[in-house]
Amino acid sequence: MSPSPKAISPDGDKKPNIKFKRILLKLSGEVLMGDKTGGALDDETLEAIASQVVEIADLGVEVGIVIGGGNIFRGLQAAAGGMDRVSADYMGMLATVINSLALQEYLEKRGKYTRVMSAIEMAEIAEAFIRRRALRHLEKGRIVIFAGGTGNPYFTTDTAASLRASEINAEIILKGTKVDGIYDSDPVTNNAAVKYEKVTYLDVLNKGLKVMDATAISLCMDNKIPILVFNLYDKGNLKRIILGDKIGTLVS
Repeated sequence: MSPSPKAISPDGDKKPNIKFKRILLKLSGEVLMGDKTGGALDDETLEAIASQVVEIADLGVEVGIVIGGGNIFRGLQAAAGGMDRVSADYMGMLATVINSLALQEYLEKRGKYTRVMSAIEMAEIAEAFIRRRALRHLEKGRIVIFAGGTGNPYFTTDTAASLRASEINAEIILKGTKVDGIYDSDPVTNNAAVKYEKVTYLDVLNKGLKVMDATAISLCMDNKIPILVFNLYDKGNLKRIILGDKIGTLVS
């Protein structure tokens, strides 16, 4: 029997089997800083992240991305300092647009077609988020970066990631962090911290595990979208996950 056409690339090479066809990658703004401080974006880190994303896109994975803005501005912290919460949250949403445009630049330098779609309209630099248009971009192999959070105050970019993953029918949310999974306490300050290989949504909520906020976890639970927390800084981890390797901690 001849192999399936889908298993062979145009040049005749067999492509590896992929576990996920469409994913939502969630990145914090702090991840883009690397070792830098003060909110500065790190060129090497952006290059490395773009390289990993391109690597899985070349395998045929449809990629949506949500990036936080905490490296530039945190609405909650500003509100705690006395700023109006609504204004502070909108400022945080604008910070996500800056990070999204930065990653877009590095992806396009590597020859990938991308779209930044913003929940807050700003036609000169990003498309307005329209679900059907986002799905079409993904089907055409474009990497779609969802900026501007949900477009509403009082919601985090974790919730935005859960919302967008639900809207685009993503098979999984991959949360790229600086640690290799979920622990029962902070592994940076506690050498005895125990890593979980797998936890349930209710475990995260009941134990107060710092994965995503409660609204985001509840939305994933309602829509049966698993979340995989992994170390994005380990080169090749994104591809390994797509190929089915057991990496990080799975919330399901």
